[in-house]
Amino acid sequence: MMHLPHILAQPVSFSDVTAIWLMAYSALFSIVNPLGASLIFAQMTLGRSKRDVTALARVVGFYSFVILMVSVWLGGWILSFFRISIDALRVAGGLVVASRAWTLLLAPEENEARKERQVYDHDNGGQDSDLGDRAFFPLAMPFTVGPGSIAVAIALSSGRTLGASPASYIVGLSLAVLAVALTVVLLYSYAERIVSSLGRTGARIVSRLAALILLCIGIQILFAGLEGFVLSMIQHVRQMG
Repeated sequence: MMHLPHILAQPVSFSDVTAIWLMAYSALFSIVNPLGASLIFAQMTLGRSKRDVTALARVVGFYSFVILMVSVWLGGWILSFFRISIDALRVAGGLVVASRAWTLLLAPEENEARKERQVYDHDNGGQDSDLGDRAFFPLAMPFTVGPGSIAVAIALSSGRTLGASPASYIVGLSLAVLAVALTVVLLYSYAERIVSSLGRTGARIVSRLAALILLCIGIQILFAGLEGFVLSMIQHVRQMG
């Protein structure tokens, strides 16, 4: 695990940052699915003023940013602490992402119903409860950023792909997390307009497209981990010989 000063001292390539940003943003956007979640967010904030909805969306977006950034920056330390190899995380993360994407691809309606239960199960205080008190839990976590999103963030932080330097990789990944958080704020702030323009059918079509991209990313992460195990085994056999 590299220390932060050492990472920041390395050169940063704009092209590498852009490529990594595109990869990471696609993965995180697909697993977070802020478009589908905005439909439920609109139902939860029904009857609230535009000002209150915008303020709540900003708070939820900020909390989501913090959760994902903690996963990105401390992911390597967590792996070292539990002595988990990067290849093992890639295989596990790839399986989680692929299975999650497969579920979203086949039945996005069930995913929406699950998120609704996550929120409303914590609203036992009735209609008078303040949504602001629930901005972190359960709105930010696990409604917006769930275990799958955290696993993807850690899996992304453990890799050094596309031939980029560690500095370029971490900058691109951090910018992707920021972009996802801003997307959450934007879509949640205009959730009511999204519902009226897209409707549930249109949002589910977009969700299925995002799930297909996520499935491809999950398979890619899985095979990267398997490739790492195979290469390690070959190297071990050569050393034994």
